[in-house]
Amino acid sequence: MEVVISTRISKELARELSRIEEIEKSDRATILRKLLSRAIKEWNKEYALSLYRDGRVSLWRAARLAKISLREMMELAAEKKIIFQYSEKDLAEDLASLREE
Repeated sequence: MEVVISTRISKELARELSRIEEIEKSDRATILRKLLSRAIKEWNKEYALSLYRDGRVSLWRAARLAKISLREMMELAAEKKIIFQYSEKDLAEDLASLREE
C-alpha cells in the first residue's frame, strides 16, 4: 500500500530536482522515491554507527539495525575512525542474535 506524503521545499531544491529529472529522464515522483530511499539507507547507517560509537549496541547489532552486513559495518566504522570496542556483553548479544536467525 502506498502513502501520499506532501512537503514544501525551497526553490533551490526544486531546481535541483528538475535538473535530476532531466538528467535521469524520469518523472519527479520516481526521482523523489529514489532519493528518499537512498537518504533513509544512509540515515540508518549513521544512526547505527552513532549507537555503536556511544557503546549502546554491539557492532553486530549496529549492522542489523543498518540492514547491512557485519563486514560493511566494520568498514564504515573504520572509515569514520570509530574505535573498535568489543566486550563480553557484546559477545553474548552477538551469540543471541545468531540464535535468532
